[in-house]
Amino acid sequence: MEASSGGGGGGGGGKRPAASSSVKSLGGDLLCSIFSLLDHVQLIRCSVVCKSWSSTIFTSSLMKDLYFRKYPRRISGEPDPSLGSMRRFLQGLAMEDHRSSFLSASADIHSWRAHNVRINLCRMRRGLILTGAEDKVLRLWSADSYKCLDEYAISNIKPLVDYDFDENKVVGLAGSRICILRRNKRSFSQSREGIFKGLCMRYTDPEAVVGCEDGSARVFDMYSGSCSQIIRMRVGPVQCLALTEEQLIFGGSTFGNIAVADLSSGELIASLKSKFSPTGMKSLSFNMHSHLLFAGSTSGYAHCWDLRTMRPLWETRISPNVIYSTHHLSADASTLAAGGLDGVLRLLSQSTGELLSSFVMDIGLPVSSDDRQEKTEKRTARRLSDGICIENIPRSARPPITCLAVGLKKVVTVHNDKHLSMWRFP
Repeated sequence: MEASSGGGGGGGGGKRPAASSSVKSLGGDLLCSIFSLLDHVQLIRCSVVCKSWSSTIFTSSLMKDLYFRKYPRRISGEPDPSLGSMRRFLQGLAMEDHRSSFLSASADIHSWRAHNVRINLCRMRRGLILTGAEDKVLRLWSADSYKCLDEYAISNIKPLVDYDFDENKVVGLAGSRICILRRNKRSFSQSREGIFKGLCMRYTDPEAVVGCEDGSARVFDMYSGSCSQIIRMRVGPVQCLALTEEQLIFGGSTFGNIAVADLSSGELIASLKSKFSPTGMKSLSFNMHSHLLFAGSTSGYAHCWDLRTMRPLWETRISPNVIYSTHHLSADASTLAAGGLDGVLRLLSQSTGELLSSFVMDIGLPVSSDDRQEKTEKRTARRLSDGICIENIPRSARPPITCLAVGLKKVVTVHNDKHLSMWRFP
């Protein structure tokens, strides 16, 4: 935004250069003064806004003061911390705060009507939530204001089975086709119709991988729309997938096994099995920082394998019913969120499988609120005590959690209806 003023009536009275009122016009000293009013969680959010803010935050005396408060200099001539050290320090503070928030006694739940029909999926990245529903409409929401930022109608294709998104595009699986929606250009493309039934999808540029009912994983070049290879996973129908930066594919089946394949060669590397859960795998989540793979099964077990040894690290039955969704913050190596048919939101230790806390909704009357951009209803999340019988909790306090996604000190959930719920932890 720019403000300009016209010249006077005398000679040489041309227009003066426009004065910029953009945030970019703020000097480094003024930005540092503003950033000094924020806590470390808010600082890490600001650091990913743009390169200029990131540089200001990590190279300022403000960050060095925070760093040396926790890590005092042992000798006066010790050099200042590197940029990498500062980034790791700030991220570590945020992750500590994130983990401790999940151990609180309660949380706030903000729910709002996101679609006119049942919501199938939700995904959350960098403060944005993408939802898809049976009406073939995708909506992009702000995780802070709950305002609908954008809407994408895809009525000319079959309903989306699975999807994910980044800052530039939405990649989805519709029947046997891969669809790409360009968020900025509003353009839409899709691959040719196949002769397979896709059950799930994940992508890493420039390839998308589809888990199929026939037990295969089909690899697509997203930009040509062609299938480049078919990998026979040999585990039965592949209903959940995970990909790694090391070009590994993990495919979980309805028979309880997880096949590990090399994306570049198409070769099978290993088969991960459960000792206690012969029933199907419903969700997979990979942590690239700890090399751990997590799964939720139809028999209520949460599983973890260490990919450095390809052996199970722990297996814990956390629910009497199916676990539909498991997820964790990408930079967090401590806490795993899980939700399923019994409607309890559970937080587990990633390293041991220990149940850290579990929450249900308070069944009291919700408080309607219009203080945010969308009309919301506010409830309280109640932490469950150890040993409580889930069946004694009314179903109204624990609607099934069919999908969830984790953000910094928050979890968004879908409950097989038209509403989204944001669980905010203090």
